[in-house]
Amino acid sequence: MRAVLDKLISWTGLALAVVLLIAGGLLTWANMFIGDQVKDQLTMQDITMPEGEALASLPEADASALEKYAGSALDSGPEAKAYADHYILAHMNAASDGRTYQQVSSEFLALDDEAKASEEGQALGGLRQTLFMGNTLRGLLLYGYAFATIGTIAGYAALAAFVGAFVLLALVQLGLRHARRTETAEVRQAQLAPA
Repeated sequence: MRAVLDKLISWTGLALAVVLLIAGGLLTWANMFIGDQVKDQLTMQDITMPEGEALASLPEADASALEKYAGSALDSGPEAKAYADHYILAHMNAASDGRTYQQVSSEFLALDDEAKASEEGQALGGLRQTLFMGNTLRGLLLYGYAFATIGTIAGYAALAAFVGAFVLLALVQLGLRHARRTETAEVRQAQLAPA
């Protein structure tokens, strides 16, 4: 009876190992697909990470966050996040004195037509447009970062699935070996038992 239980548990472990191997394969594919898509899409934008004078003009915290990527092509999720949060946002904050698009847009929309046509109104409208475009580009870059992060997580999950599958396969082998030994012992015990 013990041998039957060992075999049942071992075959269940084998089925789980197969599921984990399939999951690991799919997660590996997801990791590679997402990584390739993020790199291809970001590379098409042809953005070079700031360096030299462009970094020197930024606040120290922003410049130090971008320093490790200086002069390289923006083609990865972490670079996209750094560029969005420490280059674009820094310029947006400098241009608007820290005001958001919503705040500037509300100020512009509150103006009457004559005030919008004035030099100050035109400058405010231009700032509104700049902040809108900056927010749009930041959002797209941060989506790239988010997808790159999902790809990285899929890669780690694939590794965990493969490790889990190999551990289960080792346990299945041990379980089947134990089932054979138990079965042999049960047969011997039955042969030795008095009739």
